Amino acid sequence: MPLDDDTDDDLGGFDPPLPPEDRLWRHPSELASLGRPLGATTAPRRRPAARGSAWPIAAVAGLVGAALSTGVMALTGTLSTNVVERSVVEKVAVTPVVSSPMVRGERGVVAVTQRLAPAIARLVLTQPDGMTTGSAVIFRDDGLLLTSALLLDDTIAIDVILADGRHFEGRLLGVDRPTDVAVVEIDADHLPVAVLGSSEDLEVGSPTIAIGSALAAGEAPAVSTGVISAIERRVDEAGESLHGMIQTDAPVDVGGAGGPLVDASGSVIGIVATMGAAGADGFCFATPINLARRVAGQLMASGQATHGWLGIKGGDLTTEQAQAMAVDGGAHIRGVETNSPASGAGLAPDDVITDIDGDPVASASALVVAMRDHEPGDAVTLGYWRDDQRHEVVVTVGPAPPG
Repeated sequence: MPLDDDTDDDLGGFDPPLPPEDRLWRHPSELASLGRPLGATTAPRRRPAARGSAWPIAAVAGLVGAALSTGVMALTGTLSTNVVERSVVEKVAVTPVVSSPMVRGERGVVAVTQRLAPAIARLVLTQPDGMTTGSAVIFRDDGLLLTSALLLDDTIAIDVILADGRHFEGRLLGVDRPTDVAVVEIDADHLPVAVLGSSEDLEVGSPTIAIGSALAAGEAPAVSTGVISAIERRVDEAGESLHGMIQTDAPVDVGGAGGPLVDASGSVIGIVATMGAAGADGFCFATPINLARRVAGQLMASGQATHGWLGIKGGDLTTEQAQAMAVDGGAHIRGVETNSPASGAGLAPDDVITDIDGDPVASASALVVAMRDHEPGDAVTLGYWRDDQRHEVVVTVGPAPPG
């Protein structure tokens, strides 16, 4: 098919080839015509400006880029004389898996432990009656660690020992005893961090690993394996109560308190509580990581955590009472605080709370856990029974008193 006369279409928009003296490469026949031996080279000549030099385009692009960069720096404060804080690293698992076969077998446990060990620190605590030890999890690479609040009771000084043997003085940013969560800070950065998983949708029977800090640099951490034996458990010890805890049959000694409870993928699903550590019943308990992360955020922001509060003292509904009311369970009110949200709403002793905003409440502990989803000032609808009749009342949640 003959070519037409439209030069632009035929050449696809390309310019005619440059003369030999303006090209870096020449065909051997061209060199011969120029009187040069084959294989000889000459210094390339600068392309004449008349042939569409690219420097004006580059200059314009550079100016535009500089303007855009200046705008970005102005927005981010880079042009300021103040030092800009670098980004911190916190790893969160996108799709946590608690039933992966990775943990099954010795090799899987070893792999998980080796990956997580650098992010576990040992705490040596100075207290009025002597020294004690515990563990902590590095969850931000700028030196922030999660641990057990009850472990730090009456602590005078905190020595943080990293897996590589380095020692740092720890500073306590805040503690929250109701959830057994504390945040400790050290002057270090670019630290290895643990991957934080999710404590939602945990299944009883899923494999777990409890990892405590190593006793010395270069040594292996303390490791125990087991399964999740219960969720949303209440733990009572020495007048203290913890609610909504993960229960596992992986045994943990006292030095493992504050360390991580991880799932089969190696993601942290809980912070091992001081309560129940080295317990005679063979179980240990952990604060769910979703709750621990939320509380840690509040402790970092203000040094204290805020919890929704109704102002009642209660216990679980007996089986006979539940059958009589045709409910699965409830929180039996045994006392109401003066000037509390509950008293203002007219709740009284012997009332039985069975639901909150339409969701069933199976126990007094379940009511405490449900209130964690509400901030002071929120209005909640409580369903309750009094004198064999069901009632509803709207209560404005208050802040829990300190202590």
